[in-house]
Amino acid sequence: MARRTYPLVAVASAAVVILSGCAIDRAEPISSSTPSPTAEVTTAPEPDPVYVPDGGATANQAYFDFVNARLVQQNPAADGRAFVDSLVTAGFDRVNMELTPDITPANEKADSITFSVRFDDGCLIGQYVDASQYLSQVRAALGTGRCLVGQTRPIDW
Repeated sequence: MARRTYPLVAVASAAVVILSGCAIDRAEPISSSTPSPTAEVTTAPEPDPVYVPDGGATANQAYFDFVNARLVQQNPAADGRAFVDSLVTAGFDRVNMELTPDITPANEKADSITFSVRFDDGCLIGQYVDASQYLSQVRAALGTGRCLVGQTRPIDW
């Protein structure tokens, strides 16, 4: 007896016909415009700070820091004289400066040096710590009219 395969062939044929009618719907993109290139945001570098001759300590702190940071970058072993000379070259008045010693009374290298520039409105004070850290601040002058407490060295060169 022969097997009947009609129903199976009919189901398979019907499936092929049904599936062949299904096509993948390829929808058009919602927008066919091409993206425009994004504009690059460029900012001009900030200009270097400048000395403000008629300004006070606060007005000149950014320049003071700029000058000292540049010195430290060029000379990580800068001593007190190097800071004073650099500040004088940058326009600060040597007469208004104070400087702590580079050498301790025990003839050792000081852990830090502190230097200042006095203005009418206060003092710019910088401190350089063992070639690893520079700090600055603006403070009022002391009652003596000086900026630094304690022993300072003469700036006589």
